[in-house]
Amino acid sequence: MNVRAKKHLGQHFLNDESICEKIANQFTRHGGCHNVLEIGPGMGALSKYLLNQQDLHVLLMEIDHESVAYLHKQFPDKKEQILSGDFLRLNPDDFYPGVNFSVVGNFPYNISTQILFKCLEHRNRIPEIMGMFQKEVAVRVAEKPGSKEYGITSVLLQAFYDIHYCFTVEPHVFTPPPKVKSGVIRCTRNSRESLNCDEKLFFQVVKMAFNQRRKMMRNSLKQLLNGRELPERFQQERPEQLSVNDFEELTYFIQSN
Repeated sequence: MNVRAKKHLGQHFLNDESICEKIANQFTRHGGCHNVLEIGPGMGALSKYLLNQQDLHVLLMEIDHESVAYLHKQFPDKKEQILSGDFLRLNPDDFYPGVNFSVVGNFPYNISTQILFKCLEHRNRIPEIMGMFQKEVAVRVAEKPGSKEYGITSVLLQAFYDIHYCFTVEPHVFTPPPKVKSGVIRCTRNSRESLNCDEKLFFQVVKMAFNQRRKMMRNSLKQLLNGRELPERFQQERPEQLSVNDFEELTYFIQSN
């Protein structure tokens, strides 16, 4: 029995055993966390390498009922660890009540950014995110200031996670092959407990700046400045030149004035 890949779910099943094992082995148990949620396990190619690691407590969460049925047959002794559900719609207490857990997966490309932002929302309970994304997304998340790929996702994720780009994966190792390359990244929670500014305003400043990324900051943030001038060091800057700390400082300036 095989599962039919469904386009509307963004399914591309990874069929290269060495890559599955490599992803599982590069999971670091950051923060001493041994609880793992695998999102979108499909036919369990990565799952078996996670389930075989004795020190991990693994839950598999799959939205596709056909895949869930397949997983029940593939791992008959793990049925209680196989969940039918949508990570984006569930509260962590529905599956890992009151404890931290890391997120791992070959994420469906059509919702991978949403998965990251959901993890960001619960960042104080998710010490590590290890997974595969469309390469363009993976590069964007990991990129540093000064690059055209550096953007909203880069700043917001890097505010709370250290990002490591692990390796690139070619299309032919998937069924069906996607039209793009994939990239595996690891996000580990950094030491920043909170921002030194209003978080909601920080998100607004970052999004407003990058939505007009060709403009200098003094122009893209006019709506928030109410006629005030930015500090001199930001006057000639464009958003891709600013670090997380810079955006934090900038937000605090707007907030304070």
